[in-house]
Amino acid sequence: MDVEISQSELSGTARAPPSKSYTHRAILAAGYSGGALVFDPLISADTKATMRAVDAFGGDVTDTGEAIEIDGFGGEPTTPGDVLDCANSGTTTRLVSGTAALVDGITVLTGDASLRSRPQGPMLSAIDQLGGRGESTRGNGKAPLVLKGPISGGTVSIPGDVSSQYVSALLMAGALTDEGVTIDLETELKSAPYVDITLELLDDFGVTAEKRDGGYRVDGGQFYEPSDGEYHVPGDFSSISYLLAAGAVAADDDERVRIEGAYPSAQGDTFIVDVLDRMGADVEWNRNDGVLTVRQSSLSGVTVDVGDTPDLLPTIAALGAIADGETRIENCEHVRYKETDRVAVMAKELSNLGASVEEEDDALTIYGDESNLVGSVVDGHGDHRIVMALAVAGLAADGTTMVADAEHVDVSFPDFFDVLYDLGAGVQR
Repeated sequence: MDVEISQSELSGTARAPPSKSYTHRAILAAGYSGGALVFDPLISADTKATMRAVDAFGGDVTDTGEAIEIDGFGGEPTTPGDVLDCANSGTTTRLVSGTAALVDGITVLTGDASLRSRPQGPMLSAIDQLGGRGESTRGNGKAPLVLKGPISGGTVSIPGDVSSQYVSALLMAGALTDEGVTIDLETELKSAPYVDITLELLDDFGVTAEKRDGGYRVDGGQFYEPSDGEYHVPGDFSSISYLLAAGAVAADDDERVRIEGAYPSAQGDTFIVDVLDRMGADVEWNRNDGVLTVRQSSLSGVTVDVGDTPDLLPTIAALGAIADGETRIENCEHVRYKETDRVAVMAKELSNLGASVEEEDDALTIYGDESNLVGSVVDGHGDHRIVMALAVAGLAADGTTMVADAEHVDVSFPDFFDVLYDLGAGVQR
């Protein structure tokens, strides 16, 4: 699907979509339990992959329209009857690798071409260290993966600078082992707030895990028991970042964009509020009511470290192309291992729109004073975050911007273009 975005003036109220990160973890945690209702979930292509996985491991998942009703497998996943297709969802692949390691049998995980290009080696190594079997069919540490358990627990040593999702997967599965799991990190943990999300959710499901010097620990023999048998998913700050950015660059001069459902949580991507404030945006956050308001502002470039918030790179890059001065995004090499190499892709597509961009191995610099955004044809590269960030840039570019591959917003924010349209954006599909 191609979508055309015209330079626009926005106003009105939008509601934040539910968090994809929390939804994934809540679905799997409910599967690990005897059963639970997950309210306010994000129903998207990625989270549907996790729902299918819980079904495959012996659960029963039903989307009632009001909640996801999950009859869990009570901590004892069974061998899937077929290969598990995780589609484009790296989160599903990594989280349920831990589930597969609990199974007394063989599980095969695969996905689309993008997913099969992403590194999974540290998780395979962890399963091996715990007494299971973890192999890549092509011997390159990437899916398709062949996984065999059951693991009983123990200590693993893995790098922390590839993906925090390995840590989350091991903590979630480790609670159901006999001995528990201790994770020693060989390198600094990137995207650490996502492990904080996991710890917060585990606590909500009655499971105790902890951060310790050099890693994490979860005791075994625990049970997943959510309070009152239900869990409520908070709003997603990764998705909120695009709405905030859109308001900061395109809100009507006399109006504000108001975003509801923005409650505080362990999400690292709440950092976008601080970034916009530093850039000079007129943004206010009523944390008690979960409401953000933003007005179009004159933005100035800043230096931002995205070591803990990789999903914000596309948003910040788009803002940098509109801001005055220099915006430098640092500590971003790990952002190259997402659905796409987001560093290279944002450099390429912002350049196509007229931005002046310099790409380094671990940094992306956008020279706002040398940039003059003009509508053009840009490619979303099959990546939901690239599509939405380019749409934000299109709101401020002269003329009309056509974003190809725009259907991939279904991964995390299926109603994104409808929400923009309702705020007053010129959107044509």
